[in-house]
Amino acid sequence: MPLLRRFFSFITVIFGVLLLTFLLIHLVPGDPVEVMLGESASATDRHVLRADLGLNQPLINPFGGYLTKLVHGDFGTSIHTKTPMIEMIKKRYPATLKLAFVSLIIGLTIGVPMGIYAALKAGHWQDFVVTVVSVRFSAMPAFWLGPMLMLVFAVWLGWLPVSGMDAPTSIILPAITLGFGLSAILTRMTRTSLLEVLNDDYIRTARAKGLSEKTVILRHALRAALLPIITIVGLQMGSLLAGTVITETIFSWDGIGRLLVESIEKRDYPVTQACVLVVALSYVLVNLLTDILYRIADPRIRASA
Repeated sequence: MPLLRRFFSFITVIFGVLLLTFLLIHLVPGDPVEVMLGESASATDRHVLRADLGLNQPLINPFGGYLTKLVHGDFGTSIHTKTPMIEMIKKRYPATLKLAFVSLIIGLTIGVPMGIYAALKAGHWQDFVVTVVSVRFSAMPAFWLGPMLMLVFAVWLGWLPVSGMDAPTSIILPAITLGFGLSAILTRMTRTSLLEVLNDDYIRTARAKGLSEKTVILRHALRAALLPIITIVGLQMGSLLAGTVITETIFSWDGIGRLLVESIEKRDYPVTQACVLVVALSYVLVNLLTDILYRIADPRIRASA
C-alpha cells in the first residue's frame, strides 16, 4: 500500500507540473509567433506555425495531444533547431548531473566535518568562527560568488578557465560556487542536529561504558543526527539536478538549466515543457531516494511503514 500511494503521488505531481507549465506558457502575454518568426514573416508562415503550435485551438486539445505523445515516449521537437527533445536532453542532462554530483561532494566534504567540529566546540571561539563563516557563505548568492571566483581565479590569477566546458578544470569554479552554499547549510544543520543528540541519555551511557569519543560521535551520535541532514541533502540535490539556472548561465555550462532559460527566451514551447518535465522528475526521484535513505538510517521509520 505505501508503494501504491507513492506511485499515485508521483503521477499526481507530474501531471500537476505539466498542466501548470502548459497553462503558464500559453497564457503568458505576447504573441509567440511574432517572437519566433519576427515582424517580416508572411501571413502564411504565421498561420502554419500557429497551427503547428495548436494556438488556434482550445487549450485542452494541444494539452491532450501533448500528453498522448508523452505516453508514447515522444517529448516533442524543438521549433528552432528541429532537434528531437530526447536528443537534447541526452546531451544536456549529463552535464547537469556531473555538476550536481561534484557540487554535492564539495558540500558534504566541507559541511559535515565543519558541523561536527562546531558541535564539539559549542560555546567556544571555534564554534563562533565556524558559525559566522557558514552564515556568510549561505548569504552569498550565486550571481555574486560566481563572478567573484571567476574574477580572482580565472582573470587575475589565470589558474582556471573563465567559462565553458572545453577543459577538464572548467567544472571547478561552478562546482565551488554551488558547493560552498550547500556546505554552509550542511554545517549549520549538522551542528544543530548533533548538539540535540549529544545531550541524550544513551550518549552519556556510551561514554560511561568507556567508549572512545570518536566511536561515540561517529557510531552513535552522528547516525541519530542523520535524518535532518538527509532531508537537506535530498532537497539540495533535487535543486542541483533541476539545473542551477544562474550558475550554468554565468559559467556557460551547457546543462538543463541553461537550456530552459534559452527555450523561454526563444519561446520554444516543446523545449520548455520537456525541461520542466525533467526538473519535476528529478525532484520526485530524489525525494523517493530520500525516503529510502530515511528507512535505512532509522529502523523506527522502517518498522512503522
